[in-house]
Amino acid sequence: MASLTLTASTLGNVGPGIGEFGPGTSMNSLTDSAKLLCCFLMVLGRLELYTILILFTPAFWKNN
Repeated sequence: MASLTLTASTLGNVGPGIGEFGPGTSMNSLTDSAKLLCCFLMVLGRLELYTILILFTPAFWKNN
């Protein structure tokens, strides 16, 4: 439950999650790689998911 709410809160940029990563706690217990993943999800949520996904599709980069 904690990982699901942490992922949703970082991707949606909506603030703290529920449970272990709630409003009264921090992300200090996460590993460095998990913190980097959360940072990536925050950027992904901030730049809009579909815009980022379009950049990774090969059809976007083909010359017509």
